[in-house]
Amino acid sequence: MKKETEDIQHMTTAKRPLDPFDRKILAALNNDGRATYADIGDQVGLSAPAVHERVKRLRKNAIRGIGAHLDGPACGKNFLAFVHVDADGWGKSERMMGLCTFPEIEEMHSVAGDTCVIMKVRTENAYALEKFLAQLYVLPGVKGTKSYVVLSTYLERGVQPELTSEWPDTPLSGT
Repeated sequence: MKKETEDIQHMTTAKRPLDPFDRKILAALNNDGRATYADIGDQVGLSAPAVHERVKRLRKNAIRGIGAHLDGPACGKNFLAFVHVDADGWGKSERMMGLCTFPEIEEMHSVAGDTCVIMKVRTENAYALEKFLAQLYVLPGVKGTKSYVVLSTYLERGVQPELTSEWPDTPLSGT
């Protein structure tokens, strides 16, 4: 099994904790990855050179990359599902990890609970999902799957740099 599969969740901590300026810079980049250092500086209250130095450091420990957020349906992938895989043992075999070569898999997580692996899969249609599931069932150790088809999406976003500093004592109400 390849080494890079051993640290999927990246359980390491940042070399230096993020301060409020770092979080504001990350939020600005998350909002618009094409923003200039001067634009970000205006938003966060720092000079462009200061933002540049911080972004250089953040690229080493907090920024995985900068890219476009693609629209699934516009790319011909209208069908979104979450697939839970039940397998003998842990389920993270080299052949299971080989499924990552399919561009339909957006996320793959090894999880604790009543399933071994959860995948976020975006396909052209239900037939394409069925073909993908056929690839799963031929893997040694796969006992079954549960697929949850998405009817509509209310929120879809990547990692947010902010942290909730104080959680409400009572849950948010519906009113």
